[in-house]
Amino acid sequence: MRTTFHLKTLAVAIATLSVASVSSAAGLDRSGQDVTAFFQDGVYAESVYTYIDADVSGRDSANNVPSSNTYVEGGDTGDIAESYDFFRYGVKADINDTFSIGLLYDEPFGAAAEYTQGNFVAQGNQNTSIEQLTGNQFNGLTIGPEIQRLTGLANNEALTAQQRDAAAVGARNLSIAVAAAAAEAGTAGENTNVEVRSQSLTGLLGMKFGANKEFQVYGGPVAQRIESEVKLRGLAYGPATGYTSSSNPDMDYGWIAGMSYSKPEIALKAALTYRSEIDHDMNIAETYPLAGPLTQAEALRQGATPEQAAALGAAAVNQSSKYEITTPKSVNFDFQTGINPTTLATAKVRWVPWGDFKITPPLYNEVSKANPLYAEDGLNLVDYDDDQWQVELGLAKRLAPALAVSGTVGWDSGAGDPTTSLGPIEGYYSVGLGAKYNVTPEWAVSAGGKYLWFGDAQGALPTDKIVADFDDNDGYIVGVKLSYQAKQDF
Repeated sequence: MRTTFHLKTLAVAIATLSVASVSSAAGLDRSGQDVTAFFQDGVYAESVYTYIDADVSGRDSANNVPSSNTYVEGGDTGDIAESYDFFRYGVKADINDTFSIGLLYDEPFGAAAEYTQGNFVAQGNQNTSIEQLTGNQFNGLTIGPEIQRLTGLANNEALTAQQRDAAAVGARNLSIAVAAAAAEAGTAGENTNVEVRSQSLTGLLGMKFGANKEFQVYGGPVAQRIESEVKLRGLAYGPATGYTSSSNPDMDYGWIAGMSYSKPEIALKAALTYRSEIDHDMNIAETYPLAGPLTQAEALRQGATPEQAAALGAAAVNQSSKYEITTPKSVNFDFQTGINPTTLATAKVRWVPWGDFKITPPLYNEVSKANPLYAEDGLNLVDYDDDQWQVELGLAKRLAPALAVSGTVGWDSGAGDPTTSLGPIEGYYSVGLGAKYNVTPEWAVSAGGKYLWFGDAQGALPTDKIVADFDDNDGYIVGVKLSYQAKQDF
């Protein structure tokens, strides 16, 4: 006689946490965009709360000269990762034995980091800042004449072209250092920080087919809202110190589609889910102190009076405009099967092409083009080198009719190293434990936790300059889930 496994009694206790990510473990991934609530039998609803606390610390670079990429171990950055929490909700029902509908809410992407010490905090000593940014010892009273001297050399026809070019580069670099030092002084005591928040609402319609309704295709619309704030402070950011941006919340739309297979007699379920990219047209307000002197110098070069140039420079520091952010597509694979009547095995795989993702604020990009090295395309504020792969394997064991326990092991590839200084983690390894208790036949509560070992990473600027080194970091996740499930007869 063939053994029958009962899927409901084998439900995985740690489903609350099975794909919960950590801020910037790979790109901006957070929730893992879980859709398994839609694959539950009958009427199903869940409410999930997840709390994540990470310790991400390292050492900054003692080399603050923008033109030199050499990393020199500096001081302690302190813990830059801010703890955060988020909710996930899901509801699903069968219309009949063929069609099902569902509605899912989650917070898929985000970041929360703040530097409170080291070269990522504006110190405000203007003369010291100039010396560190240029790598030279200058007396603050002679900087103006030095710029004038170099400018005169750059325009001296008696010199060779190579000599004139070298003088022009020197004058430009010193002028930028003075502007950056002024921005550093103007934001003294302020910290570098970033915050990105998103919310997503997914509607699903599924249709079962096959001799035993073992196959299902599903899909629907996705509404997504995203907002962000960024402050770059301290000598680590060189000429970009003092940069601030705020992107207003924007709502845009995409879609989801997938296919699943089930074999209830062995508690087998497998699903492949694709989510589309979503293009957001964002309103952004930017402040970039370096834009002022660059605009002023260009205006003077084109013949403006000093007063006109000064006015144009002051106006250029602040800009409000529109730009586009495209949140990435993704593919999730979810699998489970009964090993025996009381034990369930699970596997989850997720792929996100973070290598295609970028954030390119208009003013930041335009100012970066003033550097001849980036004159053609300018720089992105954030981008990544690699795509993310995430894998998690689990076992769940029913100990009693109303109680199950589970364990998981997981791996996240990260999105490249070096990576952005605003999220310096190169993936992680994880282990988790959880339990589920059925309070009544319909109502259940689950709780669990994960411990994460983060991959070592170097934090880099968009120019590829290494500004910090992070290693031996970790974090933990805890969560609870309240769920309801009832059978439907047709």
